[in-house]
Amino acid sequence: MDELSAAVIAGASPDVLESLPVPAEYNAAHLRAEDVGIFSGVEDKDVRKTIHLGRVPMPELAPDEVLVAVMAAAMNYNTIWSATFEPLPTFNFLRHYGKQGGWAARHDQPYHVLGSDAAGVIVRVGDGVRNWKVGDHVAVATAHVDDQEPLTQHDGMLGHEQRAWGFETNFGGLADYAVVRASQLLPKAAHLTWEEAASNPLCAGTAYRMLVSERGANMRQGDVVLVWGAAGGLGGYAVQFVRNGGGIPVGIVSSDEKAEVARKLGCELVIDRREIGEISADPDVTVAAGKRLGKIIRREVGEDPNIVFEHVGRETFGVSVFVARRGGTIVTCGSSTGYQHTFDNRYLWMRLKKIVGSHGANLYEQHQANRLIQRGKVMPMLSAVHPFQETGEAARAIQLNEHLGKVGVLCLSPAAGLGVTDPALRARIGEDRVAPLMTA
Repeated sequence: MDELSAAVIAGASPDVLESLPVPAEYNAAHLRAEDVGIFSGVEDKDVRKTIHLGRVPMPELAPDEVLVAVMAAAMNYNTIWSATFEPLPTFNFLRHYGKQGGWAARHDQPYHVLGSDAAGVIVRVGDGVRNWKVGDHVAVATAHVDDQEPLTQHDGMLGHEQRAWGFETNFGGLADYAVVRASQLLPKAAHLTWEEAASNPLCAGTAYRMLVSERGANMRQGDVVLVWGAAGGLGGYAVQFVRNGGGIPVGIVSSDEKAEVARKLGCELVIDRREIGEISADPDVTVAAGKRLGKIIRREVGEDPNIVFEHVGRETFGVSVFVARRGGTIVTCGSSTGYQHTFDNRYLWMRLKKIVGSHGANLYEQHQANRLIQRGKVMPMLSAVHPFQETGEAARAIQLNEHLGKVGVLCLSPAAGLGVTDPALRARIGEDRVAPLMTA
């Protein structure tokens, strides 16, 4: 272990951290360009074969960036896409970005350091960074934006140069160190452990924008909100935002275990997918499933959903369009079962429904979501923690859908449970509520 890492773990002062040299190399979970094509003709694209753990060169820091000593990170499905090189190799993203030249050229490497969620300690700041300093405890938001692009000033997610950090950029969070733009930084919630804090930004920010933001569904008090995957990472945060905002969360889950989690999070109604029967993209099957689902919701809640929180994609999208009430909104941020959606457009146009595309969250939305987390109003969806050496196993569990909520990875943190600097708030909230999936 290098001197700087050891000092961070020991809780050294900012002065000490600044006095120690930045190592020339660091440990990182990364892909190698030479592996692209390894899964050609292979049915089981096991991500453990392509996620490598080892040393990579330390990049130079741009003026608007900080170097974060990563205490913990969290897995996201974009790491699975990256490690299977689907729908295309992420080296294509790095190559395209690198063509801009300047600081962007650093990202085009024969290796790709993964990870879009992290929490840690700032150990260096670029010359242009004003609001952050060495020693600050931070969580890292995912949106990597160009603050000199006009559209970014309107909404960071609309900018043409908006990228998902650690997916469409290099030097991500599954490592001892991460290179982070200052516009990605959030203050770490003081009552959370490193791994709990690392699990929040991507999914919590995405769910906030989808539901609460005026750029998403703009949820109101009393709205009935149908949440697919209500015990998952995205869905679990969605349920909490609906409940906090005075809405009525209706969760769909796939097992008894997940049903219990959804109820614990605050779902007013939990529906097991088996109650709905067959679901597919076939038009006749879609309408039949939509009728069965709508009947259950109307029987138990009394009305159709104002909002459908959709991220499953091809398999469920037609049902989501069908089941939303007249004038309702289907808000979507992903398609884990396929991107090519089919639905009966009559149920959209003749019933005046809206489909809203949503992606990530801008810094203000991330700040608002993080403020709720800091105040203990939204809880981490962390369900499991792995040591860094098991990063591949953690990714494999997500690939096989063997997990609940979010899966954490310890990077520099020597053990789970560290990083809490406000134990009094944690005690007031209650240990069983702080991380509900860890005690489920």
